[in-house]
Amino acid sequence: MTFYKYQGTGNDFVIVDNRLQTINKNDTKRIATICDRRFGIGADGFILLETDEKVDFKMVYYNADGNESTMCGNGGRCIVAFAKFLNIIENETEFIAIDGLHKAKIENDLVHLQMQDVSKIESFDNHLFLDTGSPHHVELVSDLKGFDVKANGSRIRNGAPYNAAGSNVNFVEQLSTENFAVRTYERGVEDETLSCGTGVTAVALAMHSSGKTQYEKISLQTQGGELNVTFNSDGDGYNNIWLVGPAQQVFKGEIEW
Repeated sequence: MTFYKYQGTGNDFVIVDNRLQTINKNDTKRIATICDRRFGIGADGFILLETDEKVDFKMVYYNADGNESTMCGNGGRCIVAFAKFLNIIENETEFIAIDGLHKAKIENDLVHLQMQDVSKIESFDNHLFLDTGSPHHVELVSDLKGFDVKANGSRIRNGAPYNAAGSNVNFVEQLSTENFAVRTYERGVEDETLSCGTGVTAVALAMHSSGKTQYEKISLQTQGGELNVTFNSDGDGYNNIWLVGPAQQVFKGEIEW
């Protein structure tokens, strides 16, 4: 199996061209092994690029535990860069993922990915919850740099009300009126990742919804680099949401499937 390794702000993926349907997508143990950083290639997720009759391509995404999962924002940006590398697209595209249709474009080496509209943000005493293609718990903390993301993230991800289904968990520190630092514990990886695209999207919308910022272009600082989220707020929710950041091919290789 020929594979490509991509990363978007440190969120890394094994991506495979599966347009000929050569990969057994039910072999979750094999996918998990490929994502293992000691016994496989190592990645936060595994992505298949497949054909689709109506749009340029289809994205099929698996968490590092081998299970097919909900939308991955950084993975979506990486597969757009991969599609350009394969000459499937030029600089603009429409593709389908598990959460529906996505538009994307590449400008100045940055991949702009349009996310799904968000109409509902739930506010609680010490956190917010919303779905940006994947479920996200958003919580403000102090001293984010010294915060134990893995221990606290695991507790929240596995506890009520999320329980077995789980939620991604984002811890946030406000740096300025339009700039936030984010660290994310991802379900399926069951650890902190260097960046999470749907996570920073959730943080940007949650910070606007809660009045922490009035801006509709937000800069998010992750452990792996900077991402930007732009959106429109119409009073009933958020639309025209774009996740913007780099996506780079790291290497190409072959592994026995």
